[in-house]
Amino acid sequence: MPDPQTTMFHWPHPAQRELEQLLTRHVGDRAFPCVGAKAAMAAGTLEVLACDRIDSAWDDVRIHDRLLGWAQGYRADPSLYRSFAVVFAEPGGLDEAAFEAALWERVQSLSDKDVWRGQDYDARVSADPDDPHFSLSFGGEAFFVVGLHPNASRPARRFARPAMVFNLHDQFEQLRATGKYEGMREKIMVRDEAVAGSRNPMLARHGDASEARQYSGRAVGEGWRCPFHYSGGE
Repeated sequence: MPDPQTTMFHWPHPAQRELEQLLTRHVGDRAFPCVGAKAAMAAGTLEVLACDRIDSAWDDVRIHDRLLGWAQGYRADPSLYRSFAVVFAEPGGLDEAAFEAALWERVQSLSDKDVWRGQDYDARVSADPDDPHFSLSFGGEAFFVVGLHPNASRPARRFARPAMVFNLHDQFEQLRATGKYEGMREKIMVRDEAVAGSRNPMLARHGDASEARQYSGRAVGEGWRCPFHYSGGE
């Protein structure tokens, strides 16, 4: 597993500074509801990686390399409130269905690279997207993904560029263990309701329903089937 400080693909995207500033301003806006992301930014643990296109595999190895380092760094220092955001320069005109398809293409590619690089799936979660205990796994650590893009119907998911924010599943477990999870979840939902006028019907606690339904931000019906398939061993 690579050292998080010496990744294999360390070159910056030409728009790195621009896209990083765009996201930090967005998270810092008073209307942005996710208090966890705000805490990560305040602590200096919101990492932003600028990439080219969400509908292309061009940067996938680079993204996966950073995820491996992120997982290793967390095991060395499992402190709360850290997020890894991948912000794509293009395309900005995807509708919700097209964004969802692109997001899952990236997820599938990244997961396949995890298998190719010999990483075990986090045994604390399920690799089956229909399982209520599903989470993604990179570098042996479970991750929850939040998709953002310009044409999201929920204001909380609306951002000027396509983006995928990776949050460590273990952080939610830490919050549960300390009795802080429900309070934080309620605070986020109240803030979201204030912006959107209603609570997000897609939000569910881990273990109640598969979190895969929440990733893209699109409201999906009971018949929706996640396109992800883990290519590693059971």
